[in-house]
Amino acid sequence: MRVVFAGTPEFALVALCELQRAGFEVALVFTQPDRPAGRGLKLHASAVKAYAIARGIRVAQPRSLRLDGKFPDDAQHARAALLAARPDVLVVAAYGLLLPPWVLELPPLGCLNIHASLLPRWRGAAPIQRAIEAGDKASGVTIMQMDAGLDTGAILLAQPLAIGADDSAATLHDKLAPLGGRLIVQALELAQSGALRPTPQPDSGISYAHKIDKAEAAIDWREPAEIIERRIRAFDPFPGASGVLNGVTLKVWRAELDPGTGVGPGWSGVPGEIVSVEPTGLLVACGSGGMRLTELQRSGGKRMAVPAFLAGQTLRAGMRFAPRTS
Repeated sequence: MRVVFAGTPEFALVALCELQRAGFEVALVFTQPDRPAGRGLKLHASAVKAYAIARGIRVAQPRSLRLDGKFPDDAQHARAALLAARPDVLVVAAYGLLLPPWVLELPPLGCLNIHASLLPRWRGAAPIQRAIEAGDKASGVTIMQMDAGLDTGAILLAQPLAIGADDSAATLHDKLAPLGGRLIVQALELAQSGALRPTPQPDSGISYAHKIDKAEAAIDWREPAEIIERRIRAFDPFPGASGVLNGVTLKVWRAELDPGTGVGPGWSGVPGEIVSVEPTGLLVACGSGGMRLTELQRSGGKRMAVPAFLAGQTLRAGMRFAPRTS
């Protein structure tokens, strides 16, 4: 079976490695164009591109695949490369470009997508983050037969995975990526034997995982502590939940719920106020309940556990994180 692979970040790289390890011939890789990154904003190749080049796999990096779009030359070159590769199937994992009908219809077995949720829950760009933010108890991976809709195609394989109480987007990603690699190998092996059976997605239980916006990073301390704590985990590593204390923006990377801290009868704290400074963390009042911040980062600094962070800071009870402005 000849495979063309389309993917960009680490999540996709894990699947590509598994396909090669299982003996599938990867004839061509599509990945996003190199992006500027780091302080010098130098162009950096995607994880998938670096892997493919190191193993002599041909790479294409079109800015668009639409023949009638903004970059028709890119699309024409991509089409020529895809035709030359003669794929039986196209495997997609976190690629980042929409596949127009001409791509979906070209491989005999179509295009199979590795999606990091149990469809139809969390269709869209950020299923891992939105599942944690919503307080879901489980996530998973779905292998889907792609169609023209947004993650609306038939389900080929699916496997659930529990979300731990302390899982961040980073740790859940690292659990789901190998699961996706195993499932896509299983799906292609079933396809080779003609045993892969599509199941239409149900009409109920549909939700959308909208792309994470940097503006969501600002913590609204008026919200309940449990909602803020989930959002902190959901936004690790990007964009990182943040608050402003004494005019300085602090990233909050880890926190623990503290039900005994908060506003209301018996408490003088207001949302965002530091109730207590302890070696184990900063107790901060929220709209209801409170939380202990245990890992922080100053702008331009490193992530630090609170004991190390406090060594260079003077923080005291009564200080207050600035209210969110929007």
